[in-house]
Parts: sequence; C-alpha cells; structure tokens
Amino acid sequence: MGKPSGFLEYEREDAAAVSPKERIKNFNEFHTPLSEEKQRCQAARCMDCGVPFCQAGMLISGMMSGCPLNNLVPEWNELLYTGNLEQAYHRLHKTNNFPEFTGRVCPALCEKACTCGLNGDAVSTRANELSIIENAYEKGFAAPNPPKVRTGKKVAIIGSGPAGLAAADQLNHRGHSVTVYERSDRAGGLLMYGIPNMKLEKQFVDRKVNVMKEEGVEFITGVNVGVDIKAEELLKKYDRVILACGASNPRDIKVPGREANGIYFAVDFLTATTKSLLDSSFTDNKFIQTKGKNVMVIGGGDTGNDCVGTSIRLGAKSVLQLEMMPKAPDERAANNPWPEWPKVCKTDYGQEEAIAVFGHDPRVYQTTVKEFIADKKGNLCKARLVKLQSKKDEKTGRFMMVEVEGSEYVVDVDIVLIAAGFLGTQDYLTKAFGVETDARTNIKTESEKHATSVKHVFAAGDCHIGQSLVVRAIREGRDVAREVDMSLMGYTSL
Repeated sequence: MGKPSGFLEYEREDAAAVSPKERIKNFNEFHTPLSEEKQRCQAARCMDCGVPFCQAGMLISGMMSGCPLNNLVPEWNELLYTGNLEQAYHRLHKTNNFPEFTGRVCPALCEKACTCGLNGDAVSTRANELSIIENAYEKGFAAPNPPKVRTGKKVAIIGSGPAGLAAADQLNHRGHSVTVYERSDRAGGLLMYGIPNMKLEKQFVDRKVNVMKEEGVEFITGVNVGVDIKAEELLKKYDRVILACGASNPRDIKVPGREANGIYFAVDFLTATTKSLLDSSFTDNKFIQTKGKNVMVIGGGDTGNDCVGTSIRLGAKSVLQLEMMPKAPDERAANNPWPEWPKVCKTDYGQEEAIAVFGHDPRVYQTTVKEFIADKKGNLCKARLVKLQSKKDEKTGRFMMVEVEGSEYVVDVDIVLIAAGFLGTQDYLTKAFGVETDARTNIKTESEKHATSVKHVFAAGDCHIGQSLVVRAIREGRDVAREVDMSLMGYTSL
C-alpha cells in the first residue's frame, strides 16, 4: 500500500503546532494541517508491510495494540496517496463513524503498532485520517444520507457520547427510528464537555450531530433519564433501550481537609469551562476561576493534562501536577517491545505549555497528598505532600506505593483539581432500569455481549467496559448496534 519505497524517500512530517505561549491565548485548536500534496507524501510512507498491525485491534500483554475499530488503514492510505479522496472516505467511513473525532483526540494506537515505527518513525495515520474526513465534508462526500426504508422499530439510547452516537448512527442507517436522550443541554457527552475545546472544537461535534439529525436521528437534550423520565415509560415506548451513559463517578481523594473550599473534580472543572466558553465566551463567569491562583492537579493522565492546559489558559499563577507512579522511561524498555503499546514518558500539550510559561515540567512523580490545609474562612491555602516508593507487600507479593518516612513537605495551593479517574456508572440510572452491575459498578453482561439482565435493555461504552478511549467507545457503539439489530430483526447487515 502507498508507495513501495515511500517510507525510504519521505520523512515523517506532522501538522505544525502553534507555539505554546501563543496558543494559550485562546481555546482554539492549534495545529495547522499539511497541504494536500504533503499529506499525500505522508500516506505514501505506508509500506505495504504484509501484516498491518495498525488495524489489528488486539490485546497484547493486557494492552490494546492497533486500532480497535480495525480501520482499513493501508487501503485508505493508498487511496489518499493516489488522490482518490472520495473512495478513501468511503473506506474510512466503513469502519469508523466519526473520523473527525478520532482524527483529533485518539492517541493513535494504529501508529504505535505501525511496522514503519519498528525501526523508524510511524506513518502519520491519524493526520491522514483527519485530512480524508475534512476533505469529505468540504467536497460533500459526508453530506446527510437518510435511509430510504424504515423498519418501524424504535430504539432509545441514553447518552450521546461516542458510544451512544455510534449506536445511533448505525441503527438509524439500518432503518430503525432512533431517539437519543442526553441530560446535558448539548449533545455529545464526553466529546462536548469532557474534552477541552483546544483538543476538539465543538463546531465539529455540532456538525456531525446536525448531519445525524438530517438523517433522521432525534436528539432530546436536557432530560435526565431516571429523574425527569421513568425507565418504565421508555421501555413501553421503545422496542429496545441502550444505556450508553458513560463512567461518570469520579474517584475521590479522601484525606484530612477534603472539605476545604477550592477542591474540585476535573470533570466539573472542564465541563464548567467549556460550557461558559460556548454560552458566553466566559462573560457569565460561570466557571472555576484559576486566574492568579496556585493550582494543583492530582492525576497524570489525559484528563490531568487537560486540566493543566485549561488552568494555564485561564491565567493560573502556578501549576503543579502530582503523579503517584514513577516517571516512565523515555524509550521503550526491553520488556515492552513493538507492537505493544509503548509505556514511555509522554510530554503532552499541557505540560509543554507549563514548561514554556513557568520554565519547568509541572509533573512531580511518586508523590501524593497527605492533607489539605484551609485558612480560617475554610478556603484551601496549602497542601501537605508526601513522597512514595515502590515496596513489595509480604502477604500478597504485590508491589505497592508506600509513603517514604520523613519525606513530607507543604506547598501553597488555592485550587485542587482531582483527575484520578472514574469508578463506574452512576447508580441512579442502573437502579432505575434494574440492571445488574459488576464489582466495579459497570453494567454487567455476558462476555463480549451487550444484553443486560433486563429484557430489551442493552449497554455499551464506558458504563459497560469502564473508563476507556473514544475509539473503543465507538467500537462498543457499533457492536451493540449489531446486537440490537439482530434482536429486532432476527438477522443483521451491520
């Protein structure tokens, strides 16, 4: 695929990023796409490797390797290289409902498993994907295409994140009548309020939602199923119900002083920021203000990094990011070979911006909070931190992170953002439908199935598999759509 000698002739080139000090002046996306000619050269680097691990989507050593959607990467890379952009779009859209989202926010599992990356730089697959879909919108290839025949079957989907949207898109094109319920005021779920605007501008979420509306999908926003409308009512009105409500129970940090003012969950911080930006360009002041304040982010993942970048854009005086675990190696370790997911240190956009603004990496490794300290008014003013070390538990044989005696120290903190992950779905909805949950509060189903313990109720996405990636949520949505279609029709073409 691509040009047989392309990987030898062309160096990897990515879209240019606006400099950190410049891009923090706004919440806009900050990469400038390559020209069509240069993007075609990047597609030419796809090396006809014979075994395309990029599209494998398999677990290796417990980690996902390659695209969970099994995207036909070599095929559409070749079509991009040869300039057949309409056919490239159709091959891309065959497996991925939303390349406009994954082309922006996916960590590119395809690239981490790229054969070209074994001894050099991987093919810029994510950027190639984004160029194909954006060209498709520009040329009209991605215009609304409503189904010509309706089945008369009705499906309700609870949640409009990537899993819910994917299921809705698939079932609607199959001819079923689909209604999506979203408790927020805008459709998109995680895509709308969980991911900051500089990573995914919300015009692109709205664009796809509007296409789906024109194709016949109905969106009902501002309705909290299980609170505003009863589960029994939906089960009577619809032939099938899909729960795609996400894993929205944030993991807390329970230490002395937790009740102090100024401590927030990351999801609340990011949601308030994006909503205020979209509603009023921040003039309503309905967001968590970090201007002139010392901010501490607890958690080193993508959400933690988003909190760093957002805090800096809002004018934070300083930003400190705590990570419990040791710093990952800068290069692959011998026990982490290709095509496994590379467990290496990644300096993301938020950390890059902190380095540019404050002169140092905001991350402090092997450290956690021991106590929050408030002033006389109950407002957070300091935090007591402690260093951690890995130590083997004699009873279990497992290595645990334990405190280093005498390593405590105090830092000035005005705002704390807890980005320590999520524990599972919120129980008011699972109780409303009466579905069983597992030990992690995820909705329980048979292995690799989506039917719940309640007849005609299915589950997909993070509420089913736990907190994961957008691309895995899309796969979940596609898979549940196939299962629901089979249950409705007795066969499926999905």
